Amino acid sequence: MGKVAYKPVGMLLGIGAGLLAGVIFKQVWKVAAGDDDAPDATDEERGWGEVLAAAALQGAIFAVVKAAVDRGGAAGVRSLTGKWPH
Repeated sequence: MGKVAYKPVGMLLGIGAGLLAGVIFKQVWKVAAGDDDAPDATDEERGWGEVLAAAALQGAIFAVVKAAVDRGGAAGVRSLTGKWPH
């Protein structure tokens, strides 16, 4: 499977990773902060520390989930085709 053929698969995996990361972040935030809703950057009621901590946590979770999904997708392609997608 060539690079061009893998692109649509990679895009679908990326969308799925983003959705999964959002669900995981909401659950982690609930446990960590004891609050159902993470703060928005423009939320006047929340302080800088809380807003920046939420953003850092969300970014870290997204990066880990995306890397895991991308790596799993590439490994799946290799097992099906015998070639690693580049």
